[in-house]
Amino acid sequence: MSLHEKTTVVDGLQISNWSRPVLEELRTGGVSAVNATCAVWENAADTLRSIGQWLEVANRNPDLVFLATSGADIEAAKAQNRIAVFLGFQNASPFEDDYRYVEVFHRLGVRIAQLTYNNQNLIGGGCFETTDAGLTRYGQVVVEEMNRVGMLIDLSHVGYRTSRDAIEASAVPVSVTHSNPLWFHDTPRNKPHEVIQPLVDRGGVIGCCLYPTVSGGEHVTIEKFCGMITRMVDQYGPSHVGIGSDCTRGWDQEFVGWLRNGRWQPTDPRNAPAWPVWPNWFTGPLDFPRLTDGLVTAGLNDHTISAVLGGNWTRLFSEVMDTTKEHAHV
Repeated sequence: MSLHEKTTVVDGLQISNWSRPVLEELRTGGVSAVNATCAVWENAADTLRSIGQWLEVANRNPDLVFLATSGADIEAAKAQNRIAVFLGFQNASPFEDDYRYVEVFHRLGVRIAQLTYNNQNLIGGGCFETTDAGLTRYGQVVVEEMNRVGMLIDLSHVGYRTSRDAIEASAVPVSVTHSNPLWFHDTPRNKPHEVIQPLVDRGGVIGCCLYPTVSGGEHVTIEKFCGMITRMVDQYGPSHVGIGSDCTRGWDQEFVGWLRNGRWQPTDPRNAPAWPVWPNWFTGPLDFPRLTDGLVTAGLNDHTISAVLGGNWTRLFSEVMDTTKEHAHV
């Protein structure tokens, strides 16, 4: 059995258009668990519909997938050769302006939520805003509620100041599920040392991201990407680095316009956004074994590779999701 076959692989984020063929790609690629985005710009009502669609997918494919709610579900999925799907948000828009929706959606199975998606919202600043004023008063309450119910905080598309505020405000470790260090590729979507170090100091995990706009484009080599992971392991420790592919399988070109613009700005049909081209060594979940081989070639030992590919996410998910929480005093 190869190292990849023995390893429990957890993908920190995918935003695919889910179907049985797409899920089968994960299983063939050896992925045992995934944070699956079920809301970006949606409000509470639209998010309920999205969760309902996931229930339908899980009910129709019980041999392949189940909706996970705890870190312990990851090893169970590995043993059963199934996929543990953790429902996640890439924005706090489903919470609207009511902190009680945090517990509502937790009870419906949501276990991960990103605080902002590129823009300012009621929680705090997004990574593409010119000015990031930090975590708002409402944001502080949402962080407390997420801690209480056991919902993992994600800072991937969040502004730098809001990220630091959230790390400090959270009573438990937080995550950056799909970003790279700013030194690797200079884009506001990636994180500076001043965000990564506090996250690591408090037990969090950053998922190195393969999406072309944050990894350097279609021409980035596997050697360069795995070299980045090796440097991060050296700098931040082998317990704080993971993978968040940000795969986008099954969508048409129209969806990328929705993803970029939502309803907050129009999409110019003469200059409509298009999906970027992925590097030829990683075009989707089927290529996870190549990533494992690349990490071996980069010189990481088997224990560290297993931690990066899934062990660190398993630990963090268990720490945040599986611990009995106190009742809110809000």
